[in-house]
Amino acid sequence: MKKAIERITPRPAKPGMVGDGFRVFNFIPGANISQRRISPFLMLDFNAAYDFGPSETVRGVDVHPHKGFETVTIAYKGSVAHHDSTGNSGIIHAGDVQWMTAGAGILHKEYHEEAFSKKGGPFEMVQLWVNLPKKDKTATPHYQPITAAQMGKVELPGNNGLVNVIAGNFNGTQGPAATYSPVNLFDIKLNKDGEATIAVAPEHNTALLLINGSIEVNGEKAAEHSFVLFKNEGDEINIKATEMQ
Repeated sequence: MKKAIERITPRPAKPGMVGDGFRVFNFIPGANISQRRISPFLMLDFNAAYDFGPSETVRGVDVHPHKGFETVTIAYKGSVAHHDSTGNSGIIHAGDVQWMTAGAGILHKEYHEEAFSKKGGPFEMVQLWVNLPKKDKTATPHYQPITAAQMGKVELPGNNGLVNVIAGNFNGTQGPAATYSPVNLFDIKLNKDGEATIAVAPEHNTALLLINGSIEVNGEKAAEHSFVLFKNEGDEINIKATEMQ
């Protein structure tokens, strides 16, 4: 049975700035999508492709605290560096993911990687916050740096496209991220007219964010940069790419 669509939300009219390095459209909770409705997800920021231009001053977000949840940053264009109060640091490039468990609490800073900042160019990122279960909120802070090559890869038959499995399981392929709650996180790249069918547990809170192009999902059209929220009914999602960007 196809998973029913609750609503399709277009990209918010105006972006906001997080520090001076992240120009984001906020969907959770900013697009009237409550954290309770979409639990365990607390926030979703989408930095749609934007050219910040070259800069000798590194743009980003200065030191700020995180506690009791996880931040998942998916890089599509550009590079992000980070460091924190425990001494961890690193860089993610286009195609990579940084999965940070704040747990008991850290001070964190993230910013455009220096070489990218000096050169400039398109910058496109997604950041998702995942709440930790009560029993795990004091976990020791740690990171899971996941490169594009480390993700589970599923080539869709018939040259339909590729699924990068970040967390959870897609058609028997497991993603590398270890999660505290049962989370499936897929980066789906469809070719023109390509299709994918995804099995999802009916009770799972489920959504799609369209990064580039438009699709038809379970018979309804969804435009580029829109957010598709599904009802907790049905267990199958069919996606067909209708326009590529």
